[in-house]
Amino acid sequence: MACPMSGGIMEDHDQESDQLTEGPGMLYGEYLQLDKILTAQRLLSAEYNREVHDEHLFIITHQAYELWFKQIIYELDSVRALFNSDSNSYESLNGTSNNHTAVQKNRVPPVLNESRTLEILKRLNRIVLILKLLVDQVSILETMTPLDFMAFRDYLCPASGFQSLQFRLLENKLGVRQEHRVKYNQNYTRVFGRDPKAIDEIKRSEEEPSLSYLVQKWLARTPGLKAHDFDFWGKYERSVEKLLSEQEQFARKQTNEQLRNYHLANVCSRKAVFETIFNESHHNALVSRGERKFAYSALQGAVMITLYRDEPRFNQPHQILNALMDIDSLITKWRYNHVLMVQRMIGSSQLGTGGSSGYQYLKSTLSDRYKVFLDLFNLSTFLIPRHMIPPLSKHMKTKLSVACNGWDPDDNQNNSE
Repeated sequence: MACPMSGGIMEDHDQESDQLTEGPGMLYGEYLQLDKILTAQRLLSAEYNREVHDEHLFIITHQAYELWFKQIIYELDSVRALFNSDSNSYESLNGTSNNHTAVQKNRVPPVLNESRTLEILKRLNRIVLILKLLVDQVSILETMTPLDFMAFRDYLCPASGFQSLQFRLLENKLGVRQEHRVKYNQNYTRVFGRDPKAIDEIKRSEEEPSLSYLVQKWLARTPGLKAHDFDFWGKYERSVEKLLSEQEQFARKQTNEQLRNYHLANVCSRKAVFETIFNESHHNALVSRGERKFAYSALQGAVMITLYRDEPRFNQPHQILNALMDIDSLITKWRYNHVLMVQRMIGSSQLGTGGSSGYQYLKSTLSDRYKVFLDLFNLSTFLIPRHMIPPLSKHMKTKLSVACNGWDPDDNQNNSE
C-alpha cells in the first residue's frame, strides 16, 4: 500500500526553518531554570585555592538528594490530602494535631472515596521508586575515597546532613514522632534556631496529621470489624484459640521429651504474643513503650485486610499497606547505606561536621523507633493458615466483592448476619 505522500515517500522538511512559534515562548533551559541549577555548585576548596576534584561530586549528589526529597514531599502531601479529602468532616491539613490526643478522638474521621485508592497507590509507588534511586545513589558517592573526602571535609564545618530541613519534614509528614527520635535528633532548634521560617515549617509538620495517622483512621473503618456487621475480630480470636489448642495437643503427643518441650514452649510463646493483640490494654502498653505504633482498631483493620487480601475490595488496600512497608524499608536501607559510607569515609570515632557523634549517631537511627509502619512488618506474626481464616458470610462476601464510595463507619449497622 502506497504511503499517502508525494511519490509514496515522506518529503523532507527544512528543519532549520521549521521552528515552533506558538506557546509561552520559553526555551528548554529557561523552563527548567538551568542557569540557577547549573551554577549552584560552590566548591569551598576552590575558594581556598586548594580545589579538590571530588567536592563537585559531593555537592551534586546532595543537591540531587534534596531535589528528590522535594518531589517525595510533594507526592506525600498529595497522598495525605487524598486520605483527608472530606474537608466537611475533618479539619484541613494545616490545622490539625498529629498527636493521638483526646482532642482528636472526638473528631469525625474523613471517609476515603475508594475510587481514589488507585491514585494513592500510584503516588506511593512513585515514592518507592524515588527512594530506590536514592538508595542506589549512595554507591556513586562511594566512588570518592576517604583521602579525597578528607581533603575538603574540614571546609564543611558546621554543615551537616542533620541540617536537611526537607528530610526532617519528610519524616514528620510520614509520622516519625518527636518522642521516638534519639535524643540528639530531637533538638532541632539548635540547628535551625536562626531560621524562624524553618522552625515554623517543622512545628507545622508535627502538628498536621501525618500519613501514619490518616492511614490508621482509614484502617479503623475497615468493613467487617464491627460486632453488628461481620465481627471479624471475634471470629478471628476463636480461630486463633482453635489453632493454638491443636498445636498444644500435637505437642503433648510427642514421645520425645526434648521435642515435646520445644513445641510446648513455642505454643506458650505464641499464646503470649496473641494475647497482646486480643487484650487492648496489653497492646496500648506496647504502644506507650514505642514497641507498637498503631492504634488498636487500626491494627485490627490491617490484620483483616491482610487475611482477606484476595477479596476485590481489599486488593488495593493490601497493596497500599505493602507500599507503606516498602517506603519504611527503603528509608531504612538508605540510612544503613549512609551509615556504612560514613564509617568508610571517617571511621567510627570522629565527630560529625555538625557536632553529632558521627557514625555512632547515624547507627542509632537504624532502630525500629524510626519505622513509622512497624506494625505492618509484624503482621506476619498474626497470620493463621488459610483453612482457618473465618469464612465470609454471604452479606460480607457481597460487601467485599464490590467497590463503594467510602468506608462508612456506620456502614450496614442494621444488618444482621
